[in-house]
Amino acid sequence: MTELEWTQMLNHFVDLGIAFLLAVPVAVNRELRSKGVGLRTFPLVSVASCGYMLLAMQVYSGSDAEARVMYGLITGIGFIGGGAILKNGGNVSGTATAASIWNTGAIGVSVAYSYYEIAITLSLINFLVLQFGGVIKQETKAVSQKHSDDEAGKPARSLNESD
Repeated sequence: MTELEWTQMLNHFVDLGIAFLLAVPVAVNRELRSKGVGLRTFPLVSVASCGYMLLAMQVYSGSDAEARVMYGLITGIGFIGGGAILKNGGNVSGTATAASIWNTGAIGVSVAYSYYEIAITLSLINFLVLQFGGVIKQETKAVSQKHSDDEAGKPARSLNESD
């Protein structure tokens, strides 16, 4: 039986904790907006991604093997995200949540490789897009609708009119 390496265990615990904490803002946003996935899913995806990469770095030697683990994570997380996308007639919803699930996986991998600046940036951008993207989208739709209504109310132009 191998002995526990307490220092390494503490380092991994810190990395997994950071991966967890960086996924929380996205999780809270999705939870508060009742998007179906939230406080449990996002942190678990981030922590699991971090954990798999930490394990791969310990067990496998060489970047090729680690890359294969990362490919598997990307595919698997994409599958989880695909479950968040719903289509109802001509409407599609859940794409931002699906992309956010994928992003939290990238946060976990970034933390595993100690690229904290990437992980923090991904977390911040994801949170800001979810927090303010909906407002911007609604404003854009309102302007577009107003423009369409204005165009519909104009009399038809004759062929003789010039611009």
